Amino acid sequence: MPAEPPEPAADSFSDLQSLPCVLMRGGTSKAAFFHAKDLPADPAARDAVILAAMGHPDARQIDGIGGGNPLTTKVAIVSPSADPRADIDYLFGQVVATESRVDYAPTCGNILSAVGPFALDEGLVQAQDGQSVVRIRMVNTASYCDAVVQTPGGRVRYSGDTAISGVPGHGAPVELRFSDILGSSCGALLPTGQARDRIDGIDVTCIDNGMPVVLMHAVDLGVSGSETPAALDADAELKARVESIRLQAGQRMGLGDVSAKVVPKMTLLSRALAGGAMNTRTFIPRKCHDAIGVLGAVSVASACVVPGSVMDGLFTVAADAGAERRVHDLSVEHPTGEFTVRLLMDDTGRAIAGAALLRTARPLFRGHVLVPLAPSSHP
Repeated sequence: MPAEPPEPAADSFSDLQSLPCVLMRGGTSKAAFFHAKDLPADPAARDAVILAAMGHPDARQIDGIGGGNPLTTKVAIVSPSADPRADIDYLFGQVVATESRVDYAPTCGNILSAVGPFALDEGLVQAQDGQSVVRIRMVNTASYCDAVVQTPGGRVRYSGDTAISGVPGHGAPVELRFSDILGSSCGALLPTGQARDRIDGIDVTCIDNGMPVVLMHAVDLGVSGSETPAALDADAELKARVESIRLQAGQRMGLGDVSAKVVPKMTLLSRALAGGAMNTRTFIPRKCHDAIGVLGAVSVASACVVPGSVMDGLFTVAADAGAERRVHDLSVEHPTGEFTVRLLMDDTGRAIAGAALLRTARPLFRGHVLVPLAPSSHP
């Protein structure tokens, strides 16, 4: 059998630059992971390289490693943290390929679940025997998360028996413990100062517990909320109404002009179909997605414990007889399954103190991505 030809050296291409890259699945998303030190320090030059690597401005991203879908067109930029509260800094970028830009406004909780394993695999954090805790600062929102990763024998274990909706098979659990995420983008859990607002004749709740989200009853917009994402995407009138509310809500939430941002996320609510707390359909920002994001689900679940929110009449958290609840496990249904969020309450049982949830993650490839030398920042 003939010998395999040798792989070219990383620097053997005269007109292509080579960047170390790990493609990882985190939860129900995929992202290209880069060390910050391997990318240009100048933000414009950095984004030009990222866009070239992902394949802008083609929607299919045929000339890059992007997946042609917002859930698979993401990047994570990781570096050691100078913050005493964190081991790792994680900067998330949502690549908007057809617009040739990278949106750093939100963070991504799905991709966050792969940051701890990446940091351990890459030697940025020393793995412990049994399990390792990686303290992560989410740069986009200046908030923190402890990722608990399974590391028997001091190495990351990716196989396991944890299943999550939207991902085939099973994997090792990655527990994400969030703190200081209330108002992470908007400065308050209820950015408008009230649990319910009325925009374009629709009652909405604007909430931010890790992700700015606007909640609305699906029936108020003339749909049931059980439609497929494709059917909702095909409803041009519905999407125009949702976008009008989004633009106004963005201003009220202190996010400014959100016409070029992917936040706030817009979530339609309806009664649960499979025993959960509620059923959801989420637009990010103008496309109805097959799932719901990690932190988006946290914000949606949080509305269940906010008196007066639009969750009233749809789902109400009941207090334990004779005692205030300290923990609420809430199942957020979405088109491809459900997402269970654990809300941790303070000593009074009335205010949210933190949140935790389980995800799985794994690396898909490790190597170098090749991009043209000095890529233009314009298409």
